[in-house]
Amino acid sequence: MKIRNLILCGAMVLVMTSCATKQGAINQLEDFSYELRDNSRNYDTDDWEQAGKKFVKIREKISKHEFDYTAAEKAKIGRLEADCVKYMAKGAKDGVFDKLKNIGSEIKGVIQGIMDALDPKTLETEDL
Repeated sequence: MKIRNLILCGAMVLVMTSCATKQGAINQLEDFSYELRDNSRNYDTDDWEQAGKKFVKIREKISKHEFDYTAAEKAKIGRLEADCVKYMAKGAKDGVFDKLKNIGSEIKGVIQGIMDALDPKTLETEDL
């Protein structure tokens, strides 16, 4: 009788732990989507790299339980993943445009410097 109770208790602990871990992965994804929503506008390259790694880790946790999720849980996971991808794509796009804009400004400065150096008025005054 004691062994049977012990096995039953052990099984209950495993079931409860599995549910907590399964739900924990969803909670992490939800928290991550809120983090991206609230903070991603200020992310730099390093922040995006960390965010990408974090997303992959959360996805790995979710995939360990993919057969344990109900249809409603899978739908929630899909919505949260879509939110995360949306924020990451927008951040990547904005980051690329910002870099191009900065590079464009640098190129304009270089061209202006070259033009100033080749300006005949500047060359005449330098020869004096």
